[in-house]
Amino acid sequence: MVAGWFTGEGDGFRLLGTRCSACASVFFPREDAFCRNPGCPGGELCEVPLSRRGRVWSYTDGRYRPPSPYVTDPELPWVPYALIAVELAAERLVVLGQAVPGVSVADLAVGMEVEVVPGVLNEDAETTWTTWHWRPTGVGA
Repeated sequence: MVAGWFTGEGDGFRLLGTRCSACASVFFPREDAFCRNPGCPGGELCEVPLSRRGRVWSYTDGRYRPPSPYVTDPELPWVPYALIAVELAAERLVVLGQAVPGVSVADLAVGMEVEVVPGVLNEDAETTWTTWHWRPTGVGA
């Protein structure tokens, strides 16, 4: 989806953030220009893999097709999806992402452990666009 936001495959799949060398703040999406912490004098930003697991901080469902400028094929049916905000305790930040297909809001609870896994954003005959999804731990692929 966006180059440099994740790496690896299978159990090695990880989101990539950046950490400031001066204040240790971690950012996702990554920050490559300057430290976003307003109290920081600024430091070198280094790429860091983020935790694979976190806890559901909040969640909701997307039940309607977003309006323009969202690009979608109106001929295809809209498929609802669960959107999860996951708190990564080690990094002290919340990362938003879709749940894996087949997981709905009825399957989620605040505080439940989830893990990041690769997902498919879109695909055509030539290209598969990869993104990340959150999957409750203990659920197979």
